[in-house]
Amino acid sequence: MTDTVLEVADLAVEFPTEDGTVRAVRGVGYRLARGESLGIVGESGSGKSVTALAVMGLLPATARISGSVRFDGEELLGLSDARLSAVRGKGIAMVFQDPMTSLNPVYAVGYQIAETLRRHHPGMTAKAARKRAVELLDVVGIPSPERRVDVYPHEMSGGMRQRVVIAIAMANDPDVIIADEPTTALDVTVQAQVLEALQTARAETGAALVLITHDLGVVAGHTDRVAVMYAGRMVETGSVEDIFYTPRMPYTLGLLGSLPRLDREEARLTPITGSPPSLLHLPPGCPFAPRCPMRRDACASAEPPLRPAGAEGHLSACHFSEELVGTGAEEVFDTVGADSEALARFADAAPLNTPEEGTV
Repeated sequence: MTDTVLEVADLAVEFPTEDGTVRAVRGVGYRLARGESLGIVGESGSGKSVTALAVMGLLPATARISGSVRFDGEELLGLSDARLSAVRGKGIAMVFQDPMTSLNPVYAVGYQIAETLRRHHPGMTAKAARKRAVELLDVVGIPSPERRVDVYPHEMSGGMRQRVVIAIAMANDPDVIIADEPTTALDVTVQAQVLEALQTARAETGAALVLITHDLGVVAGHTDRVAVMYAGRMVETGSVEDIFYTPRMPYTLGLLGSLPRLDREEARLTPITGSPPSLLHLPPGCPFAPRCPMRRDACASAEPPLRPAGAEGHLSACHFSEELVGTGAEEVFDTVGADSEALARFADAAPLNTPEEGTV
């Protein structure tokens, strides 16, 4: 038995359309050790969720998939539906962004947890499964689990529903839990509760975790390593310390600079202008070049590969990553004040709507 529980190598996913081929994932690869946590970060459309669905074998039949996905040494790509169903839930479990797409509205949440348990443990009695369902609800922080085991999804808040999905994910002690944007559309307090429930699930099961999010702040205290995705591929990978303190990719630097900081007296942000490229018509060279303040001729002619960029395991896809050593986001991107200066610019700008009351 190897220490690597999940290995993704040169994964590519394409979707044929009437307008051409969408290259949603382009050569993604990573290894996940037992008990390790990996954060995958990127904007919407970067390929994060498609990568996760490819690992789970949940992509539509029209998707063209190549590369390799190995779980515990077994190749998952090309497996039969029956074998994949045996792996899902027991070997690899997934927490989706919207819990209502995972939960059946016509069954009580306890029944759905029990169903998951009995699916992989046919000999388990209904009474034992219900008892375990109550225990799992308690583990993920659901108040009064003995009562809530019989409620329906619509009777719970969004945060509670997400914790129920986490309880289902951990029910069969999986080796890997993939959480796809589990805190989206939740307020900050509930986000913290959901993330705490994920950490509890890891501690209880010993599972490795893949945490997918668009928010670098979410991965800061909850993962061991981070992979930043852009335009369908990974553009920087490394430890949390590598990514947050010594980023070597302008895109990563821009993401960090756009996060509000509480440890700075002057709250100045460095947003990234422009939008990600269409995966239907990728530009030649580096796909981030049209938005990058550091772009040069070489950026338009060749897409840089991931290569070593500092500490062991720290990789960056930038032709000029060495120039970012010791460089802050303010030195690369234009800053925007998150204070009175922003209000002044708002007052001078053409109004999108005529205000009905109040003053600026």
